[in-house]
Amino acid sequence: MLNELAEDRTAVSAGERPAASDTPVLSVRNMNVRFTTEGGDVQAVRGLSYDVYPGEILAIVGESGSGKSVSSLAIMRLLADNAKVTADRMAFDGVDLLGLSRADMRALRGKGIGMIFQDPMMALNPVMTVGEQLTEPLRIHLGLTPAAARERALELLGLVGIPDASTRIDQYPHQFSGGMRQRVMIAIGLSCHPKVLIADEPTTALDVTIQAQILDLMQDLCHRLQIALVIITHNLGVVARYADRVLVMYGGRVMEQGACRPLFQSPRHLYTAGLLASVSTLEGPLGRRLAGIEGTPPSPTDLPPGCPFAPRCMHALPACAQASAARLTDVGTMSACVRADDMAAGRIRWTTGLAELPAVAPAVRDGDVLVEVSGLQKTFALKKGLFGAQRQVQALRDVSLSIRPGETIGVVGESGCGKSTLGRLLLRLDEPSGGQVRFRGEDITHRGDRALRAFRRHTQVVFQDPYSSLNPRQRIGSILTEPMLVHGIVASRAEARAEAVRLLQEVGLRAEHAERYPHQLSGGQRQRVAIARALAMRPEFIVCDEAVSALDVSVQAQVVNLLADLQERMNLAYLFIGHDLAVVRQIATKVVVMYLGRIVEVADRDSFYAQPLHPYAQVLMAAVPSTEQIGMGTVQAQAIRGEPPSPLSPPSGCAFRTRCSMATDECARTVPELRPVAPGRLVACLKLA
Repeated sequence: MLNELAEDRTAVSAGERPAASDTPVLSVRNMNVRFTTEGGDVQAVRGLSYDVYPGEILAIVGESGSGKSVSSLAIMRLLADNAKVTADRMAFDGVDLLGLSRADMRALRGKGIGMIFQDPMMALNPVMTVGEQLTEPLRIHLGLTPAAARERALELLGLVGIPDASTRIDQYPHQFSGGMRQRVMIAIGLSCHPKVLIADEPTTALDVTIQAQILDLMQDLCHRLQIALVIITHNLGVVARYADRVLVMYGGRVMEQGACRPLFQSPRHLYTAGLLASVSTLEGPLGRRLAGIEGTPPSPTDLPPGCPFAPRCMHALPACAQASAARLTDVGTMSACVRADDMAAGRIRWTTGLAELPAVAPAVRDGDVLVEVSGLQKTFALKKGLFGAQRQVQALRDVSLSIRPGETIGVVGESGCGKSTLGRLLLRLDEPSGGQVRFRGEDITHRGDRALRAFRRHTQVVFQDPYSSLNPRQRIGSILTEPMLVHGIVASRAEARAEAVRLLQEVGLRAEHAERYPHQLSGGQRQRVAIARALAMRPEFIVCDEAVSALDVSVQAQVVNLLADLQERMNLAYLFIGHDLAVVRQIATKVVVMYLGRIVEVADRDSFYAQPLHPYAQVLMAAVPSTEQIGMGTVQAQAIRGEPPSPLSPPSGCAFRTRCSMATDECARTVPELRPVAPGRLVACLKLA
């Protein structure tokens, strides 16, 4: 069945969709979730109600900590023991979920209700191969034999775009990139054909080309098999392209809900309008601040009785503090805003008040370079099984670039292209197989750990996966203060604690988060802690490996503005690795495009976004949903032709030729060199030489 779906993946239009059922497959009424903690009760979800019907896609959006993920974990009965869940009704296919025994709930998970978790490294078992984790639910829920389960697992890996599935199936999660791990989670969620699929940030770590393929597949399965899909996301372009209905949450409450198109065209809650204004785009002038929502969400231990968004709202009235302000009323959409009528009449609107960002200019001479790499190579040795033959994977091939103080190099490309490997080599977290790495003119390519300690005081990293990079046994405060004390950045522990609180506030968190453990934070909050930890060292160079991919759009805007402000004040240099070309556009001074371990284009930001030259760069740009159409419900994303080739057996000649519409016979014979084609522009393409 999956192969048939893969062969015919044309998106189903509204007219072709099967008739919707009148009975919801998942129904929630007045759900409340409260956690008992040392600091008091935390009210994470308040009065949540919604229905999802077979074949329908419901998107839940809102800032990190708004209760989106908690509500879904409550439905799955996966919350910790200190959580108390109450609801007037929480039913799946007519079955009361709160009344099920633990054994019955285990039998329902995966088969009846599937879930794609936000953090794949936390959700995947590190001591089990990917194949074992894929085949386990197939054997338990569908009763497949080990051989049949493995065959289905290989089919699923192919559907989610993992090349060389027969080899990758026997590898462990740590041998996959962040995007590849996310694809594995999607494959597991789809494996048993559940009636309800809850996808918690399913495309956070995916590049734009794979994102379009995966979401097209999920939409197709949803409509054809009448799967009810609940997608939790901060990507409003994804919501506009795929969702039927949208539910906007803030402070544990529903702020607005309704059909996607009218809600995006004419939001009736100021919070919804603020989220839409925060979206990064490929259009508009450069050199401006992003339109984030100022302030931070309220503490769940001290929530206001009225509208929780009132303290951050530019149009708040005294009536917003009253309890009635939190009630949903029908104003075209269901809105909990007392000024919904004023918004509908155009009397008020969300205004951004954007200010010009100062031009980023290095404070050193043109000839000075902070970080320089030349001819960088990295080869990994892979074994198939305990006694299997060893195979070589060349992750980086002859990479050269330089970074000056005050400069931001944006590195883009599909998952597995070598972006993160490049960042790790620059920080000397991995040993290069060839080439040279220099920091302030000193060769650090083969220095030992002791000699690298001083170097690492000046260089920091924000990893793609915050959960795996934060010590689960330390409180957030200790995670921030320990490196400051070890490196002597502060004189006392009291000073370190005060600095930790300042850093938390600077990245949009509250002082109380210092007393929590990483597992007590949402994915976006953990990412902000990782950024604060990097800033605590007062470095000169920071590698941001998908540093804002897990953040909602408003906080994403705040963090990008923060990084730009810090760069201006401290003359920081960044290597900004990302798959969101709209975000990279806002912060990069130069763009580097990578494909299968090679650099295929280098250009300054303005010329690159005006006209990318390499065919692969053009496809990346075309795959980004057009946010100009976000209110029309017609956002289109162009999927790239074919799948990325396996790094175990790369194509001859130009690696992109198997997916390139311009490829010729010469492209199969010759590896194109990176050469100048215009002032300040380098491209590795035979057609442009």
